Amino acid sequence: MHFRETTLNGAWIIEPIPACDARGFFARTFCRQEFSDRGLETNFVQHSTSGSSKRGTIRGMHFQLPPHEEVKVVSCRRGAMWDVIIDLRSDSPTYRRWQGTDLTADNYRQLYVPAGFAHGFQTLSDDTEVCYLISAFYAPGAASGIRYDDPAFAIDWPLAPTVVSRKDETWSDYLTLPADDRDRTCS
Repeated sequence: MHFRETTLNGAWIIEPIPACDARGFFARTFCRQEFSDRGLETNFVQHSTSGSSKRGTIRGMHFQLPPHEEVKVVSCRRGAMWDVIIDLRSDSPTYRRWQGTDLTADNYRQLYVPAGFAHGFQTLSDDTEVCYLISAFYAPGAASGIRYDDPAFAIDWPLAPTVVSRKDETWSDYLTLPADDRDRTCS
């Protein structure tokens, strides 16, 4: 696997290195030793998947509040998506910065999302399937988010949104959260 640092502190793009022959290819998508060598999370307690049928669907921007923060390793198994992360760690040098990355079924890339980041994506094709390795068990009371179109971040989504859940449309803007709640998000 090839690990490439992103512009956000602690986030990585992971590119499998396929071994190819007449049958096709084989590639590792996770190796405890290679993750550990870089100080990355190696304990993933859940593996989840989501499917979106329509191009332009937006899911996010989601995170879990302390003490239930989670690390995610996100990949696209079918279709294509533009994956977005926002650093919400108030003590980070990249606090409040975001980055988008193309993940597709064809490029096999994965995005390592550290704890303390909001995560979301937009589908770039119909019938997109996304897989997640997750380091913490889902805690419904800690589930939170911020609006995908929050002006504090001004995310430049590649397409006009076609489908957004009611829940994702009604998250608060980050700067309208009381300061204590913002500080609690992921510091």
